[in-house]
Amino acid sequence: MKLYSYFRSSAAYRVRIALNLKKIEHELVTVNLLKSEQLSADYNALQPQGLVPCLQIDSGEVIIQSGAILAYIEALYPQYPLMPEDLLAAVNVRSLVDMIACDIHPVNNLRILKYLSNDLAVDDKQKKAWYRHWIEQGFSAIEQQLAKYQDRSTNTLSYAMDQAVTMVDLYLVPQVYNALRFEVDMQAYPNIMRAYDACNKLDAFIQAAPQNQPDSTL
Repeated sequence: MKLYSYFRSSAAYRVRIALNLKKIEHELVTVNLLKSEQLSADYNALQPQGLVPCLQIDSGEVIIQSGAILAYIEALYPQYPLMPEDLLAAVNVRSLVDMIACDIHPVNNLRILKYLSNDLAVDDKQKKAWYRHWIEQGFSAIEQQLAKYQDRSTNTLSYAMDQAVTMVDLYLVPQVYNALRFEVDMQAYPNIMRAYDACNKLDAFIQAAPQNQPDSTL
């Protein structure tokens, strides 16, 4: 299978982590967002929104949107499960995933930031203020949730919500990476940083990190 990816795309980052954790053989195909390669006719034939990632499976079918790709991977490759078997635990995981995927990431991704700069003439200081506002609002709520799960646990949690990596960690780590890029003060989010630091000791996360991608120097 082929994963069309850009090294700093947080959506592609989360899929790279899953593929690594589950040890799924795949080829990375670079789509350079800064050079607008996502807008090319060839790429739009695969992903009509012009977004990354998309996954082309062995049959030639293409899956778009990271959430759908992760659902496909989770269903087809049960090794290293990323969703709890318990229904309520799985729902709690999904709620935090959606906080990132639906409420933080969409208003801070590259096309939104480009629109702010290019179409609305927002300067860099204002753009950073926009970014930090949505990160801080979302992370404050996530931190409260993680603290609640930590308090309920009989053991100190290693990762965001469990002793094992869950789907939350796959969404959280790329979002923290972006927050650090935009110089968000992370001292207010100890549980988020606990999960971030623990995950980044695992080979699957290290190999998926933006700085370790073949296109990171482009």
